[in-house]
Amino acid sequence: MLAFLNARFLAFVFGLLGNIISFLVFLAPLPTFYKIYRKKSSEGYQAVPYMVALFSAALLLYYAVLKTNAYMIISINCIGCFIEIAYLSIYIFYAPKNAKISTLTCISIFNVCGLGTVMLISLILVKGPKRVELVGWICAVINLAVFAAPLSIMRRVIRTKSVEYMPFMLSFSLTLCATAWFFYGFFVNDFYIAVSKGHF
Repeated sequence: MLAFLNARFLAFVFGLLGNIISFLVFLAPLPTFYKIYRKKSSEGYQAVPYMVALFSAALLLYYAVLKTNAYMIISINCIGCFIEIAYLSIYIFYAPKNAKISTLTCISIFNVCGLGTVMLISLILVKGPKRVELVGWICAVINLAVFAAPLSIMRRVIRTKSVEYMPFMLSFSLTLCATAWFFYGFFVNDFYIAVSKGHF
């Protein structure tokens, strides 16, 4: 009984830490969007990271709703979806016409078709606990792929011998975030969150 209470308490602590750090990570691009707003131009910035972040947050939100009682996951991913939608709205508003069209097309593919397909397949073809497992595996695979992608920056860091493209504070924050969610997943016995959010 005591071990169970300790696990619940630790899950709450790490879930709360994960929420706080994730929120700060979601806010990290604010200076970029403030610059876009001030200059009234998207300045050649790419919208892809924000589209992927929105897709990831929406998928994890769907997983949390299916899982039930996953309030820590629901809260941060609701906030994340809202923040990413705000970023994308600012980007689309100030982007040139071609960038607007391509961004809206990609959002449709990623977040309408992609998420819609996952929801349809999981709701129609799978029942009960298997549905949570399927969506959990999809979250884990997609998040691992998404967060392995920035490793390509390492090549540039090594080649240029400069960490300009890989800021220490952002890397440190992402490491803290991954650690908090890993332990949250561990203490609530949720392998999918330990793997997927553990690679936030």
